[in-house]
Amino acid sequence: MMKIHFPKLPLTKLSLSRPDFSKPAFPRLSLALRQLSRQSRKLKLPSLYSPRGRLARPAALTAALFLFSFLAGELAAYGVSAWKQHNKDILGFTSTPAGAAPIQSQGKLTIYSASDEGNWGLSFQQEGKPPVANASTDYLSQFNAHYAQDTEEKVLYLTFDAGYENGNTEAILDALKKHRAPATFFLVGNYLETSPELVKRMLAEGHNVGNHTYHHPDMSKISTKESFQKELSDLETLYQQITGQPMKQYYRPPQGKYSESNLAMANEMGYHTFFWSLAYVDWYEDKQPTKEEAFKKLLGRIHPGAIVLLHSTSKTNGEILDELLTKWEEMGYQFASLDDLVS
Repeated sequence: MMKIHFPKLPLTKLSLSRPDFSKPAFPRLSLALRQLSRQSRKLKLPSLYSPRGRLARPAALTAALFLFSFLAGELAAYGVSAWKQHNKDILGFTSTPAGAAPIQSQGKLTIYSASDEGNWGLSFQQEGKPPVANASTDYLSQFNAHYAQDTEEKVLYLTFDAGYENGNTEAILDALKKHRAPATFFLVGNYLETSPELVKRMLAEGHNVGNHTYHHPDMSKISTKESFQKELSDLETLYQQITGQPMKQYYRPPQGKYSESNLAMANEMGYHTFFWSLAYVDWYEDKQPTKEEAFKKLLGRIHPGAIVLLHSTSKTNGEILDELLTKWEEMGYQFASLDDLVS
């Protein structure tokens, strides 16, 4: 006998609300049943126990099976549609590495999905509480990787990703200086080449500069240690030439794309890898969020121990940062350096 073997995939739980099935639905199904009812009244069907009826039994069974399959298909289609509509505002996981943290169900519908390595992902379950990430703190810690601090203390870690300079960094640095808020700027080769004076200002005002790779590639597709090291070490060399100092060994994967081997290779190079627990869509230069949209996400989802990711290329961030930091301070938050997190 031939045996079929199915691959065993790691599973993670996605905790989503149960949709409401009480409303009228199945318009196609209702129409089909009405048509079937009308046709059955027109036909003079023989009894299944008569000679003619016994001959008709196979056809009747086939029709019944067809109707059952149709009903099951309609039910499944409606269930999926209702589930998607009800949970459209919940941030799904993009992908999940080995060691992913399961989301506890707590009376909600629990969905299982296969996982793999790829993009960093978050799911915000409760306002003011840390999101559930697609890798647990314990799993990340074996690679000296972080996405938030496990604490009840109202402390924030500000980080900025910068692929290029477009005139917003000075306003960001001004706001940070006003609030005495330390930050870490994750830079790429282009930024170091075109804006060395701003890099020097970051250092002079007490900020860290981290490694965002030289060319900003999809690091999850880099499998060789040599290629991985070159992306980080080339940036280290350029940074030291500009500043005269060795680069802080803080690494952020471009676009949050990574693999377990990436985490291991960064750790072997002496790097701490930093993901994030709060970010919003601020990187489209020609489609910037409004002040109200930014505050809704950044105030509603802030939580103790958050590593906040903002983009220094965002015009909105440059305009609102002073007020945003003030609002966070009014909520009782203080700002700390990533140095404090890893010490």
